[in-house]
Amino acid sequence: MAGGRESPDAYSKALALLARREYSRRDLARRLDARGLDAAAIESALDRLVEQGFQDDARFAGAFARTRAAAGYGPLRIRAELLGDGIAEDRIDAALESCESNWPELACEQARRRFAGKNPADPSTQRKLIGFLLRRGFSQNDAYAALRALGSGA
Repeated sequence: MAGGRESPDAYSKALALLARREYSRRDLARRLDARGLDAAAIESALDRLVEQGFQDDARFAGAFARTRAAAGYGPLRIRAELLGDGIAEDRIDAALESCESNWPELACEQARRRFAGKNPADPSTQRKLIGFLLRRGFSQNDAYAALRALGSGA
C-alpha cells in the first residue's frame, strides 16, 4: 500500500464490524489494529466511515448509555466506560441527557432487586448496599436515598 491510501481490507472489515453493532472510533481502530492492518489504512478507512455516516461517536455514546442505563448502571459508571472508549466529554454529557433516566429511581430499583428480603436496618446490609450502588456508578446521594427508601419500604 503506497502513500497512506486506504486498504479495501481495512474498510470492509470495519464495515463488517459496524454491521453488527455500534463501535467507538477508538475501539474500531483497536480491533482493526489487532488484525494486523496498517495504521494509515485504518485511519483512512475510519475517516471514510465517519464521512459516510457509518461510524459516529455521538451515536455510539447514546446507544451505549441507553443500554447500560437499562441494565441498571448509573451515570458515573457509564461516563467512565465512555471515557475509556475515547468519547469526548461533551458527547458523553449529551448521551447521558438523552437517556432520560431518573437516576435516583433507578438506584432504588437496583437496591430493591438486589437486597429484597434483607434487613435494611442491619449495618452490614447497609454497607453492602451502598458499596453495590457505588460500584454500579450511582452517586453517594442516590445510594443513600435508595437506602432510605429501602428502609422505609417505599
